Amino acid sequence: MENPVLIFGAGSLGLTVLDLFQRNNVVVYGLLDDNKELHGKEYGDISVLGETDDDGFLKLIGQKCEAFVAISDGRVRKRLVKMLNERRKVQPVNAIHDTAIVSATATIGHGNLIAARVVINPFAEVGQHCIIQSGVVIESQAKLGDYVQVGTGSMINSGVTVGEGAFIGSGATIVAGVTIGKNARIGAGSVVIESVDAGATVFGNPAKAL
Repeated sequence: MENPVLIFGAGSLGLTVLDLFQRNNVVVYGLLDDNKELHGKEYGDISVLGETDDDGFLKLIGQKCEAFVAISDGRVRKRLVKMLNERRKVQPVNAIHDTAIVSATATIGHGNLIAARVVINPFAEVGQHCIIQSGVVIESQAKLGDYVQVGTGSMINSGVTVGEGAFIGSGATIVAGVTIGKNARIGAGSVVIESVDAGATVFGNPAKAL
């Protein structure tokens, strides 16, 4: 990546992304966050510069600077991505850890966080603006929609379809061929053996609706 990156979000996810970019020798221009208590705070030699809608920094994005949205709240992430699309005519870049293994035949959209030791196997599809935490395995021909979050150590087996905005907790296992509906929530450690309706929350082994 030739241009430096401006990271939106200075919480734990933002710091994960900061470390990831630095490991990949990508220059980070700074962090933006709406929590004023963080403004001026430094992480190593990288500072929290201001709020996420600060025009003084936003105007750098496009020609001189890339952007990454590192905020776990899906609604806030969507709002910031829309703002970057409309005001700056850009898509956030991907942040892919140097220890991740991504098949050459997998398809990955824009703005995704792919953390340490993630494995994305052949012909898997990852949408846009997903958060895939450390140690996740996405097996062949699985499909993740946009804005999906997958917690640390989860297993998405072959042929699984995960709808837009779904949340899969840490250590969950989604059995092959299952469909997870839009905005569904899967509790940490759950084993999902049958499809989950849009907007539903399930938990347990086997996972049942709450």
